[in-house]
Amino acid sequence: MTSLAYDIKDKLKRLNVFEKIMALNVLVFFVGWLLQVIRQIPRSSTLNWLELPSGFSDFIMKPWALITYGFTHYDLFHLLFNMLVLYFVSRTMVNLFPTKQSLSVYFLGIICGGLTFLLVNAVIPSLLVDKVTVLVGASAGVNALLIFVCAYMPYREAQFFIIKIKLWYIGVAIVVFDLIGFFSGINQGGRVAHLGGSLLGYIYATQLLKGKDIGKGFSNLMDTVTNLFSRKPILKTVHKNKKKPFAGHNKDEFNEFNNQKKVDLILDKISKSGYDSLTKEEKAFLFKSGKD
Repeated sequence: MTSLAYDIKDKLKRLNVFEKIMALNVLVFFVGWLLQVIRQIPRSSTLNWLELPSGFSDFIMKPWALITYGFTHYDLFHLLFNMLVLYFVSRTMVNLFPTKQSLSVYFLGIICGGLTFLLVNAVIPSLLVDKVTVLVGASAGVNALLIFVCAYMPYREAQFFIIKIKLWYIGVAIVVFDLIGFFSGINQGGRVAHLGGSLLGYIYATQLLKGKDIGKGFSNLMDTVTNLFSRKPILKTVHKNKKKPFAGHNKDEFNEFNNQKKVDLILDKISKSGYDSLTKEEKAFLFKSGKD
């Protein structure tokens, strides 16, 4: 494997979970673009198996759409805006909250946004002027994260250039903006999903402040699904070497100690000078150690 392949694989391994979600969103977008070019079909028809339909009867035929719609974008600006906001808010989430908890907020936001979209279309379709038939985009999950942060620490300040604004002001502005958009008939389907995600984020944060993690069950479900697709570890029989050519350690233990020491030194170098400061040999050794 070449050094470039080592670098790419190593950098992919170093991405946090939300950066991987962003990469998947970008990948799905370009898959849709390729299908448009290859099959010569309208852009809006390239990813229709991932869209969330507005009718319950259509939704029952593809229940996975309650998740997959959150990874589907047709408009480049829509994708870039969602990923940019997700990047910044996810940095706060992964620094302050456990990864599983952050993922629960995000995916439950997508699910609640989708369910709100289905519910409004089924119960009060007369409110929808534009008659949106499908839902796409990660906005419900992004809104859930944003409102979660704003509700969990409302008096913390965010700085925009020279202006400092309390987070609860930002949260209120997001909800008001979506309400105005909904009642003015602008992207009503998307606004409904935004509001559903925002509601989930608010409830999650307020309950967590009371000591109750409402996403724990969903997190356990994700663990169960992940374990179903993970490979079971192969049990190995270990034969101990009775010969001890080195004082207090056998040869294997000595080599393992040296390898670990070398890894520690490389990690120290990364923390001081960054990954790019490593030599090709150091990168290759670190990659091999990670596989072992």
